[in-house]
Amino acid sequence: MDPVSRTPDVAFPMPATALDAVRGVAGVEWAVPHLRSGATIRTPEGDLEGVTVIGVDDSTLIGQPARMVAGERERLAAPDAVFIDDVGATRLSPPGAPFLGTRLELNDRRAVIRGVTDNIPTFTSQVTLTTRYSNALGYVPGQRNRMSFILVKAADGVERLALARAIEAQTGLRARTREQFARDGIDFIIENTGIPLNFGITVGLGFIVGVAIVGLTFSLFIRDNVRQFGALKAIGVHNGKIRAMVAAQAALVGLVGYGLGLLGAALFLEAFAGEPTFKGFYTPWQVPVISLVSVMLILALTG
Repeated sequence: MDPVSRTPDVAFPMPATALDAVRGVAGVEWAVPHLRSGATIRTPEGDLEGVTVIGVDDSTLIGQPARMVAGERERLAAPDAVFIDDVGATRLSPPGAPFLGTRLELNDRRAVIRGVTDNIPTFTSQVTLTTRYSNALGYVPGQRNRMSFILVKAADGVERLALARAIEAQTGLRARTREQFARDGIDFIIENTGIPLNFGITVGLGFIVGVAIVGLTFSLFIRDNVRQFGALKAIGVHNGKIRAMVAAQAALVGLVGYGLGLLGAALFLEAFAGEPTFKGFYTPWQVPVISLVSVMLILALTG
């Protein structure tokens, strides 16, 4: 990619000569062009919808999604053919009508939906259209340089990081492995958007409110039994035993509440698992562990 490019959606186009330069680097098995650009389509109902147009290599079709929901991969070779992602199919599918074969107006040109792909949703869940590179050049607004990325396969026995460094040294372009490019996208969102701050404030406020509610509720549990604790002390029960009773009560209340919360979260995710926009969503194992530790700490301090 161009040295200033950072993510799939933040990329500066390169000249067509960059493709030959990359193909000339030792260790490159193959290299194909890849175009990614925004556009606007007009649906058969006359509505406008923002889309992302992806252009893949005409001869090999390398770069298109790996799985198909409907249609055949070879249909992308048909004239004016485009594949739409399942998010777009859900959003644009006319009720009661066959979706494959639907015609769209894309930058004053005809596009015919020939298949539905199983895509991981983009960050904005925007509709994605995949077509051949030559078609994509006509679908997106014209400018001098059009190629967004170059997809490269390392030859057998060639280490990917070493090949990336060789490409950068020989061509002056920026080369990233799959894992590095994915990390770049996360870092870009963290560093250039207010999303981490907004989510952090929301989670922080929720945690503070949760601490207050849990602490107050459990404090009331204990205060309601102050007389019983006093009676136990009067008959000779020492403080350590009473502390153990309170700790047992805290553990029982905490585990029951934590279990119900975890069950609610799991049911919520399961209910929306079939939605295309929820694909690829997961909860890291650290989240429930941190939640469990937080609950037990709150209860211990309150008790």
